[in-house]
Amino acid sequence: MAKEVYWHLPGFFVNFYLNQIIVNLMQQYPEKFRDGYRVGSVYGTFPGAIWNGGRFVHGISCKKDIESIISTFNRFGVPVRFTWTNSLLEEKHVYDTYCNMIMDIANNGKNQVLVNAKPLEEYLKANYPDFEYISSTTKRITTLEGMQNELANGYFMVVLDYDLNHNEEVLKALEPEASRVEILVDEICYPNCPKRTEHYKDESLMQLTYDKGTVFDCPNRKTIPSFNECMKRPSFISNEEIESYIDRGYVNFKLVGRGLPKEMVMDSYIYYLVKDEHREFIRNKIEKTISSLTKKN
Repeated sequence: MAKEVYWHLPGFFVNFYLNQIIVNLMQQYPEKFRDGYRVGSVYGTFPGAIWNGGRFVHGISCKKDIESIISTFNRFGVPVRFTWTNSLLEEKHVYDTYCNMIMDIANNGKNQVLVNAKPLEEYLKANYPDFEYISSTTKRITTLEGMQNELANGYFMVVLDYDLNHNEEVLKALEPEASRVEILVDEICYPNCPKRTEHYKDESLMQLTYDKGTVFDCPNRKTIPSFNECMKRPSFISNEEIESYIDRGYVNFKLVGRGLPKEMVMDSYIYYLVKDEHREFIRNKIEKTISSLTKKN
């Protein structure tokens, strides 16, 4: 029997249809997907939540839609994972009514939270102990010692910084805890980006102030992101390489996609999750289903 491998997919809200369809297809046509692959979670935020970090998401969601989206994925047995990683949060922000309402709705023992800022993390663990807490890549932990310390802090999982994806010393040392390490396999950012932490703070500030007026000076924004471009990044982990990670005990892999073109997100799903000979079949199924759902709505 193949080892179970868990994939964490982006945008439970912004990619709602795509993620719902892919989860359904994996259950309907398991023989067309790679053996042992499962959806481990769908991560993201609801629009307008000030706790959100990583990518600014404007707007608002009504309570009924929040309940519907969370229950949809939970019925499939898939955790909803909140990106509560705003790096600028202070104690005064933890009492936000909207964000606490979201947590109350999702407080059923089936869901997860990515954390970054200490004030929020402490508040959440004290008030919502039934969630699984995950240390976010937005912390930019780029040393072996840092990763080991983070794993010792009792997190359900720790997301590896993408600059360490091919660091053999780090990967070897972390093997005893490999099942608790999540690896971001298709990051679009540049290696060792000196602006990454600053960029996260910029996104966090926009989320806190509901202001998208600033334009961050990022080289990636000068071109439209694509999966083909992502495959050229040094941190990229190919299908051929994935097997060696799985053999060493690494079974949690994360895909990027919040705020990125839908075509790129679909390309990554097809590449990683679907067997080569069935890619066209699954892509057609996804496109037809999305088209049908879009017409209905």
